[in-house]
Amino acid sequence: MGDLLDKRTKRAITHVIFDMDGLLLDTEKFYTIVQEKILSKYGKSFDWSVKAKMMGKKALDAAMVLIHEYSLEGILSPENFIKEREEMLLTLFPDCEFLPGAKRLINHLHANGIPMCVATSSHRRHFNLKTTNHGEIFAMMHHIVVGDDPEITHGKPSPVIFLVAAKRFQDQDDPPVPETVLVFEDAPVGVTAAKNAGMSVVMVPDPALDIGLQNEADQVLTSLLDFQPSDWGLPPFPDGQE
Repeated sequence: MGDLLDKRTKRAITHVIFDMDGLLLDTEKFYTIVQEKILSKYGKSFDWSVKAKMMGKKALDAAMVLIHEYSLEGILSPENFIKEREEMLLTLFPDCEFLPGAKRLINHLHANGIPMCVATSSHRRHFNLKTTNHGEIFAMMHHIVVGDDPEITHGKPSPVIFLVAAKRFQDQDDPPVPETVLVFEDAPVGVTAAKNAGMSVVMVPDPALDIGLQNEADQVLTSLLDFQPSDWGLPPFPDGQE
């Protein structure tokens, strides 16, 4: 794990796009807790195979997956599921923390002038809650693209969110072409979206994710602590931090 695959781009990486939930911030556990509570009322248990299908999707799309997988059509509507889930999540989001290696990597790339942004399926309101205590780090991003942005017409695995994110580096002299953009993702649907955009992808999946859903990424790591920028032609960490 961690080896680069042959399909990796040969072009130098100039820009970085981060997913957020489950990649930078440890929020996925909150979704699991809340969804388990809701399903328990219907005598059902939340399964990781279903979670894998929901991860990275827009809220309504993810809710439709859950309703279908648990045969709750006519019993629980996607809209009511989202409403009930929302009420519980709003109290949890402000307490989320960075995952290991996230702050170190962001600080390093920022210090070396590598343009970065976040492309998340989370809506702006949720993004604001999740980053309540982390404004200093997210301020290092060139821009943020959220799931309810008007230009995001389709959710992942559509490449739209990553193409929009790359386009918004346009105030620079040389806006990036997809082959020079490196995306960090934790969800299979996000990896597919990035590959559909023509970009390279480093995947940092949850340990519980089926290994068969990790094949599409160019590099798979157990943690952002394992990422070596020099593997991708990016400035290496200072001596002692590799």
